[in-house]
Amino acid sequence: MTAGRWVARWERQQQRYAIDREERFTVIADVVEHVLAGRDRPLVADLGCGPGSLAARLAGRLPYATVVAVDSDPLLLELGRAHHADAARFVRATLGADGWTAALELPGPLDAAVSATALHCLSEGALRRTYEDLAALLRPGGVLVNSDMLRPDGSRTARIAQHVGRRRAERQGTPDREDWDSWWAAAARDPELAGLLAPRPVQQSAAGGHNGLTLRRHLALLRAAGFHDAGTVWQCSTDFVLVAVR
Repeated sequence: MTAGRWVARWERQQQRYAIDREERFTVIADVVEHVLAGRDRPLVADLGCGPGSLAARLAGRLPYATVVAVDSDPLLLELGRAHHADAARFVRATLGADGWTAALELPGPLDAAVSATALHCLSEGALRRTYEDLAALLRPGGVLVNSDMLRPDGSRTARIAQHVGRRRAERQGTPDREDWDSWWAAAARDPELAGLLAPRPVQQSAAGGHNGLTLRRHLALLRAAGFHDAGTVWQCSTDFVLVAVR
C-alpha cells in the first residue's frame, strides 16, 4: 500500500536526525501515562504530528486516550489518516497561527500535549504563541511533553555534548540513511502523491529549519506562558525530552 510504504520510509528517514528515536517515544509515553493515571477518557494533542508516528505509539500504549494529531502539511496528514486511521483524529492547522486551536475542535481541556522533533521549526514568536495557547488549553496539572533538538548554549560542555551526539550517530550508522530533502524529492516523483503535494507549503530542509533556541530560552518562554514548572526528564547530547506542567 502506498501510505504504508511512505510512512515506513519516513520512519527510516527520521532516524537520521533523532538518535534513539524509539527511546524518546517511550519516554514521552511514560510521562503521559503517569499524568493520565486515574483519568477517564483523557484527551491528548500531538503537535506537528507528521504521518502519525508518535500518535500511533501513544494510541498503542494508551488505548483509553483520545488523540488529536495536528500538522500543517496535507501530504503527511493524509499518510497518517490512511496508515494510522484508528490511532488519532488528524487535523490540519498551523501551530502558532491565529485561530489554530479552534481547528482542533476539542471537546474539553487537554490532559496532555506532546510533540517530537517539530517545535524547533517554529519562529520564536510562533512558539511563544503556541506555548500561550497550550497553557490555555491544558487543564491544571496537565503537561506539555516536547522531544526536540535544542541549540547548545555556547558553553564548552554543550559543545562536548554535540560531539558526543555526532559520534553516537556515526556508530549507529544514521548519517548513511536517507535525508529529509531526499524523502521529499522522492515523494514529489510519485504520481500517486501528486494531488497532495500541490497545495503543500514550501518545506525547509531539516538542517535549515531550526529556530536556534536553547533549552534555557524554551524554559523561559514556558514559564512566561503560564507553566509553573518545567524541566528535562531525558537527554542524549543536545536532544531533550522537556516536560512543562500547567
